[in-house]
Amino acid sequence: MFKGLDFVVSEASKYGVHLILSFVNYYNDFGGRKQYIQWSRDQGQWLNDEDDFYRSNLVKGWYKNHIKAVLTRTNTFTGVAYKDDPAIFAWELINEPRCQSDMSGLTLQNWISEMAGYVKSIDSNHMLEIGLEGFYGETMPDRKQFNPGYQIGTDFISNNQIPQIDFATIHMYPDQWIQGSDDNAQLAFIQSWITSHANDAGGVIGKPLLVAEFGKNTKTCCLAEGQPLLGSVQQRLQLRQGRRRCGRCALLAADGRRDGQLEGRIRGRLLAEPLDRRRY
Repeated sequence: MFKGLDFVVSEASKYGVHLILSFVNYYNDFGGRKQYIQWSRDQGQWLNDEDDFYRSNLVKGWYKNHIKAVLTRTNTFTGVAYKDDPAIFAWELINEPRCQSDMSGLTLQNWISEMAGYVKSIDSNHMLEIGLEGFYGETMPDRKQFNPGYQIGTDFISNNQIPQIDFATIHMYPDQWIQGSDDNAQLAFIQSWITSHANDAGGVIGKPLLVAEFGKNTKTCCLAEGQPLLGSVQQRLQLRQGRRRCGRCALLAADGRRDGQLEGRIRGRLLAEPLDRRRY
């Protein structure tokens, strides 16, 4: 597995591509949290549910071991340690974390703080982000009006205020999050989602914002029908760029097909001072 990743990182370096690498997935794809829970149960540990991924000292120890193995690995193609490789743009703690057993957000807040500190203790060269979708929590309750009607145990404000986190992220899948809505409602959601998070990233958190994922299910629409989604995202980002007091935004991805989603090929980069935290 690692030799395959070595090749990907070496090719990225060769062609000037910069990667954001995630340490684990919230979902079961590629193992995810569930695999850690299963390993723990195989050793006789009693865990209530998969949210114990964030609570179990045994599981957290394994996760830290994984982080250390990745960061200190020397690429077999380039001879460069991952923690020193400029082809890696940033690390991600977990793709789309959720903790619905604790809607207060404290469980995830504590886990993020602990793991972010651990990553930075080994690798202070690269930037670090969480992998958040952007759902608001209890830090600013009035902002929950921008959520798509529910919460998932994350807190966009407090999670990203953790000092070791270098930039914020949001994802957008409006046809999944507000099912049964029409295109106009979904476009309106996208506009308010980007605007509120851009304002809060710059005005409250004081860090850049990356629009890391968005998509529309191609099982319910054709590629052409997804173009208004792409156009709306691009338009909102163009409006945000240059408004320094509102925070800078960047687009990571935007149009093509993969796994039933209208996804991105437009590359962007962070447009703010914290870029200098990556010391290359």
